[in-house]
This record gives sequence, C-alpha cells and structure tokens, in this order.
Amino acid sequence: MVQLQKINPLDDTTLEELDFTWHTDDDGTKYVSDALVKITQNEAEAYYTATNEIYDMYVEAAEHVIENDLFFDLGIPFNLIDVIKKSWENDVHWHIYGRFDLAGGIDGQPIKLIEFNADTPTSLFETALLQWALLKHNAMDEEKQFNNVYEAIKNNFKRLITLFDDIEEFDERYDGWKILFSSIAGNEEEEATTKLLQQIATDAGFNTGFEYLENTHFDDDGIYDADENKYEYWFKLYPWEDIAVDEPELATTLTNIMNAQEAIILNPAYTLLFQSKGMLKVLCDLFPDSPYVLQTSFEPLEGVKQVEKAVFGREGANTAIVNADGSLSVKTDGPYDNYKKVYQEYVDFPKDSERKKYQAGVFFAYEACGMSFRKGDEIMDNMSKFVGHVIV
Repeated sequence: MVQLQKINPLDDTTLEELDFTWHTDDDGTKYVSDALVKITQNEAEAYYTATNEIYDMYVEAAEHVIENDLFFDLGIPFNLIDVIKKSWENDVHWHIYGRFDLAGGIDGQPIKLIEFNADTPTSLFETALLQWALLKHNAMDEEKQFNNVYEAIKNNFKRLITLFDDIEEFDERYDGWKILFSSIAGNEEEEATTKLLQQIATDAGFNTGFEYLENTHFDDDGIYDADENKYEYWFKLYPWEDIAVDEPELATTLTNIMNAQEAIILNPAYTLLFQSKGMLKVLCDLFPDSPYVLQTSFEPLEGVKQVEKAVFGREGANTAIVNADGSLSVKTDGPYDNYKKVYQEYVDFPKDSERKKYQAGVFFAYEACGMSFRKGDEIMDNMSKFVGHVIV
C-alpha cells in the first residue's frame, strides 16, 4: 500500500504568487494533493538507476529505428524524417529534458516503463519548484526528496555549448548566443512552464527572450521574435507531431533552417522517436529480458490483459484496457484515434488506502534528476492529481 504523509496545502494566493495558476481542476477540486508519497532512499535510488538504464535503451532503439528505416512503424510523419535524421547526427542537438512514466517502484512492486514523454512533458513546474515549496511550507527538510531537476536542466543548457561533461568550461566557450522560448498564447500552464525554462537558461548564462508561437517569425534564414531579433536557439513547448500535421509549412521551414545551420531547435526533432509509444514495441524486441520493459506489440496480445493506446496520445485520451478474455474493461475518448495503436501488457499501479492509484514520473536531464507522482483511477488522465514525495 502507498504510504502517505498528510501536509498543509499551499493556499491559492500563495500558489498564484509562484505563477502556479492551474491549481483548481474543472470540477472544482484541487489539482495538488494535500499529502506526500513516502518513499525510502533505496526506492529513490532504484528509480534513478532504472531511469538511466531505460534512457540508454531508448538511445540504442532510436539508432535501430534510423538504421532500419522504421519510421512508419512508429507513426512518424514523413515530413519530419529528414529533420529527425539531421538532429540525430550532430551532438549540438541536445535533449534538454523529458519525463518517464513508470509503474511500481514502491510497495514492493517492480519498476515498469509505461511511456516516455520526451518532447513536451507536463508537470515540470510542479516537480522542479512546487515540491520544494510544499516541504518548506510544512517545515520539513527540503533535502528529503529526489529532486535536482532545476540544476540538472541548467547544466544541460550549458551542454548546448560545451557538449557532454565539460560544463565547467561553459564560460570560456560561451559566445553570447541567444535562446528564444515560445509557447501558445492563452495556455497559462504552458506559458509558465516555458518561462520557467527560460529562467533556468538565463541562470545558466544565456541571453534569452520569450515570444508567443503565433508571433514568432520563421524563414529559411532563421528564427526571429516579433521585433525581428534573430536567435540561434529556439525552444518550443509545442509537439513535433502537431507541427508536422497542423503546420506542414513550418515543418518545411524548420528543416531548411536546420540544414542551413541557422538555428538549433529544442527539444530536438529526434525526441519525436522517443515520444512515440511505438518505441515501446522496439524496446520489447531489442531488450526482451529487461526487467523494466513490458510486452508490447502493434497487434493485440493473445490471452493477456493489456492497454491499447495511440502512439501519440496524451493525457490518457483514446486509451483502452482490455481483459485477458478480450472483454473491454474501460475506455476513454479523445482526439488521437487516427494514430496507429500499440498494445502493452497491463501492469497495476500501487494503491493507497482509498484504492487510488499512483504513477511515478521521473525527469531525465542528462541523468535521472527528480520525481513526483500522479494520483488517479485506472487510466491516468487530465483529472489526475499531482502528488509530491518525501524520502523517509
């Protein structure tokens, strides 16, 4: 059973002073739980080890996909294949951060990979900042958590210049290049998250700017803000697959910009390979003996309770849980039904005394660097609650 520690929640005014405005869900309930998940140091270390090993497997699997031209299997839009290859070939296209969703890890359950939110993951603001505020507000030792997300991402921004481990050489090699950060206007959560990343990059030593995606200017010569200032790096909190489908002209322009080496785009295009749930099938093929990988197929599994999900589905939409006899347990609707499906062996999440389920989310920025939990029902959706943690 998941062990919880009750805490005094932060009030709405305090949360809003932190720029955390999405604190109340559409049904009027609070998005942030008034309890923390208690984990041990050994459990935290197991999450760290598992996440690092899984990321290494994703890198090997991505190389396998590219070498064997398996883009169609993963549902990759054809107009992004060239830019994916280009970003994969050069180390300057650095993966800033992503989040692994994991089952198990507490209550004696083994850690299992559910999926990798590699391109535009949510809950960064909550994990990197809010957990610290919750512990401080409750007069708890703020160090008693697995959470170095802010510093890890800051170091990763430095690696855009130094590459790999040499972050101490950042000041010597930094030449004043600028990063433009963009999100869609009207989405407070995405804007706050993007501006948090902008602040982290600023703390790392970069000159930065923010521009709504709608006002950002693109042509074959580069990427510009509304005042026509040119930037050498562009971070977009906007999914690559949405660019491919909804903005095909932009996809072409970004390819031209990258080919001309006019700008570097973050997160890089190859993270779309990681983002695709089709990669779960590739991992299953390449690493059948991994303790972290669940049986996964592009066809329904025989005689196994399983989860059907779209390769680019989000927030639990268009997901179905099918019993071993083929009967439907539960299903959600959504906008992703046209995407290719994968079928992943079902694994249960740890539960609390009220039978609510908990999914761990572990952030990766060069290495596993911090975690939090989502609390929900059988399928984690956009009504799932954010839950912090404390090491006991």
